[in-house]
Amino acid sequence: MRNPSLILIAAAAGLLAGCTKPADEASKAADTVAATAQAAVATVNGKQLSGELFDIFLKAVTGGSQEPPTDEQKTQMLDQLINMSLAAQAAEKDGLQKDPEVQARLELLRMQILAEAATEKYVKAHPVSESEVKAEYDAQIATMPKEYKARHILVEKKETAESVIRDLEAGGDFAKLAAAESKDSSGKSGGDLGWFSPQTMVKPFADAVVALEKGQITKVPVESEFGWHVIQLEDVRSPEVPEFEQVKAQVEMFAQRKKLQAYLEELRKTANIQK
Repeated sequence: MRNPSLILIAAAAGLLAGCTKPADEASKAADTVAATAQAAVATVNGKQLSGELFDIFLKAVTGGSQEPPTDEQKTQMLDQLINMSLAAQAAEKDGLQKDPEVQARLELLRMQILAEAATEKYVKAHPVSESEVKAEYDAQIATMPKEYKARHILVEKKETAESVIRDLEAGGDFAKLAAAESKDSSGKSGGDLGWFSPQTMVKPFADAVVALEKGQITKVPVESEFGWHVIQLEDVRSPEVPEFEQVKAQVEMFAQRKKLQAYLEELRKTANIQK
């Protein structure tokens, strides 16, 4: 944001330089004044809107899109910025900047902008290395949960589930019993649930599946919010792991966030925080 009085001073200095200095120096001074004037994209009631301010506004409106806006879009956005400036000037004229809620919102925006600037500075100064990204990838792979393939029979009452278990222990066919007894839609396919991760299931069901051995059937009914389950674990496998290069960008972002979080934790340790 440039001060109009400074522009006038610079212009006057340029004129004086033209009278006392060689023509090339006078030309340079005039170019400087012209560049200063061009820096403003508009003036609203004497208040200049700088090119830098307009660029930041463009990024905010377009969400940082890689596709540059057209001239027509720039014209529309400049009109929006001018309208915003007019509204802000009207608010200041009405003294709204003194309103406690407005002051709090302004302070919050100031804090957010400064925090973002500090974050960007830290990330640029402390980028994650290739080895750190690879280590994070390995750590994520190591914690990926196994996948399970199971069947279940879901019924309303515990007694019915206990009866199903007795039938199975006597040699009953799980698929046929599921088709006959289960109220779940999977009953039509013999209770087959396919492959799944325990995290996608309700906790009682997931805990019961993880506790089973391959081929084993629950010895007691498992209660969940849906009813009573009889479960058979058919198989267990490790999940399909994506190649490092396929997910490198995402892992790098995650590693950088962890590094930034560690930095913030260090700031908290040395700060005087009272709640």
